[in-house]
Amino acid sequence: MAAPEAVAGRAVRLGIVAGGGDLPVRLVAACQRQGRPVTVVGLTGSAAPRPDEGIADGWASIGEVGKILALLRAAGCGEVVMAGNVARPDFATLRLDWKGIRLLPRVVAAARKGDDNLLKCLVEVFEEEGFRVTGADQVLDDHLMPAGPLGRLGLTAEVTADLERAIEVVEALGRVDVGQGAVVADGDVLAIEAKEGTDRMLARVAELRAGWERRAGLLLKLPKHQQERRVDMPVIGIATVEGAAAAGLAGIVAAAGATLVMDRAGVAARADALGLFVVGISR
Repeated sequence: MAAPEAVAGRAVRLGIVAGGGDLPVRLVAACQRQGRPVTVVGLTGSAAPRPDEGIADGWASIGEVGKILALLRAAGCGEVVMAGNVARPDFATLRLDWKGIRLLPRVVAAARKGDDNLLKCLVEVFEEEGFRVTGADQVLDDHLMPAGPLGRLGLTAEVTADLERAIEVVEALGRVDVGQGAVVADGDVLAIEAKEGTDRMLARVAELRAGWERRAGLLLKLPKHQQERRVDMPVIGIATVEGAAAAGLAGIVAAAGATLVMDRAGVAARADALGLFVVGISR
């Protein structure tokens, strides 16, 4: 693990703007292992509790931009990471503070151009306010997908054509800022990832393939070429492996060095137990 950046011999305090899911919790744990000071601002309605205290250090709506900035500054944060699941806000009902109101036209204009433009806009706001924005992978570099098999099983000749088709589909999705994943089996595109996320996409495939006995096909996860990876990197975990198994797939393929794997050892063990491959490819 790379040592955190330091000022005057001290580690720079990391501010985590936390949505839901496991990623913010793992970031906190990584900072604790590194001896790095950390402050968590939980996004109301999205964030899970901080494990060491039971609550985040502060809470704010995603529209309360001034409050988020004030909490980070008061804690002395020099670096910020945005992590966790956050649903696109309903701008008509979003709770705003004065800073949020001033930024709203700019944010709405970016959102109309797609999620990636919205994320880039949020990064710009933090940088304009003097914070360095970093990616979760810079803190969790031991969570990156390696090249090659993660468990015992590798790609088979039977899935080569499916992988080529899936790459074609996901790259097309990326060009129109739709999603990061697709499921292909026996040449058929069974699902593409949109707003529902990977777990729900796999659940749809499981319903579609109910009664099938033969494992076939794969889930592919790739970042978009124009994606702001500091705030939106593909993620897989044990639940992804279990969802792929329930969907009757032969395995999962993800971008090496550009996909976060939550609990690599656990993912490898679960994939081996279920007879699936999990493989990283360079793109």
